[in-house]
Amino acid sequence: MCSTTPSTPAESAVPHAGGVSEDEFRAALSRFTAGVVLVTAHDPEEGPRGEDVGMTATAFMSVSLDPPLVMVSVRNGSRMDELLERQPHWAVSVLSDAQRHIAGRFAMKGRISDRLLFQDMTVARGAHTDAPLAVGALATLECRTEQRVTAGDHTLVVGRVLEASAPAGEGGPLTYYRGRYRTLG
Repeated sequence: MCSTTPSTPAESAVPHAGGVSEDEFRAALSRFTAGVVLVTAHDPEEGPRGEDVGMTATAFMSVSLDPPLVMVSVRNGSRMDELLERQPHWAVSVLSDAQRHIAGRFAMKGRISDRLLFQDMTVARGAHTDAPLAVGALATLECRTEQRVTAGDHTLVVGRVLEASAPAGEGGPLTYYRGRYRTLG
């Protein structure tokens, strides 16, 4: 008999077909240190002047040097997934250890509107994407989507880098390890 009731936290310990439970998977991958980025895009269709959208990501990586490609993983059905499905231009700000508050703000569950999240944040507009770039970031990239690949409950968005900048700044990278933001050193 098939049940349609939602799973409870205790049921997440039940192994998937491959033999590993969600809890075991999360625990193992929490030991992997990842850099933290802010992925942003401008939605020209939202409101009279459009709306900026942002999300914190740790599943971000370089894919290719020639051509210059990067990839970010976005949760299926999320605001960013829906926007990047119709808007090919987006940006990435590699956050510094002094920008932990930005990472936390854009990672909140049940968060307030994106408009309010950007309200008191200093940003510059990307020349190629019109996406907001976090001022003070260690690096910024402006991208155009080349490919979208569905992978389980996420979509891998591969983008061609249109412009990359690494301003001379102070501080180290913001990282994520064992469920917390960390700094090097």
